[in-house]
Amino acid sequence: MFEGEYASLEALGKPNIVRVPKPYKVVDQPGGGAALVMEYIQFGGGLSKYSALLGQQLAKLHLHNVTLEKKEKKSEGSVHRDESAEEYVSKFGFHVNTCCGYIAMDNTWKDDWPSFYAAKIEKQISMIETKEGDRKARELWNKILVKFPNFFEGLDIKPAIVHGDLWGGNASENDEGPVIFDPASFYGHSEYDLGISYLFGGFNSKFYGAYHDVIPKAPGFQKRKELYKAFHYLNHWNHFGGGYKGSSISTLQACVNAVYN
Repeated sequence: MFEGEYASLEALGKPNIVRVPKPYKVVDQPGGGAALVMEYIQFGGGLSKYSALLGQQLAKLHLHNVTLEKKEKKSEGSVHRDESAEEYVSKFGFHVNTCCGYIAMDNTWKDDWPSFYAAKIEKQISMIETKEGDRKARELWNKILVKFPNFFEGLDIKPAIVHGDLWGGNASENDEGPVIFDPASFYGHSEYDLGISYLFGGFNSKFYGAYHDVIPKAPGFQKRKELYKAFHYLNHWNHFGGGYKGSSISTLQACVNAVYN
């Protein structure tokens, strides 16, 4: 868990666009377990003054990998190519597995986003079947899978480094600007990062407005919004039990409605 968080903080902080705590070391504790040592940052209890700035910074972070691709293409064949420069990541995944809550996510690299994301939901559905004995989630998910490519029709999705768990409790600010923390990162679709932001509040219209000024909503955004919320509701169901069943089922149903109506 901490090795994944360490790698996530490194990846998010490297472009120097959004502030995250700098990770220093993962250590084994003498009595068992482990600890992640990171930079101490004093911050308040949520976003207010810097909501728009965080929206802008997050969008720029999501575009950073595309910027690297453009730089690589310009430097191809150049005798002055900088070998120490950041490299464009062409696949979806991450070099380590990360945890969203305590559930480990398989970040094995894949060539396309739909198959990578479908595997993430499949794991959640399977866990619910095993733990809860629930069949409704599987029934709805199977209907969604038949039409899964329709959610991404006409899109050319480039891998973007995502925070992975960006709910209101994982973002704050101080006098210097916004701070995000507690990530579960991987290279995925930029829209995925907004999914959990809609669930529990904490982000206002200034945040979303500034984000979409940099990355406008692509065709089909609204139906993918439900698809990206679905993972997090299912993940909460697996973490905290049946209190999240209703939200999970209704969101999966919204996904079915989006591609069948």
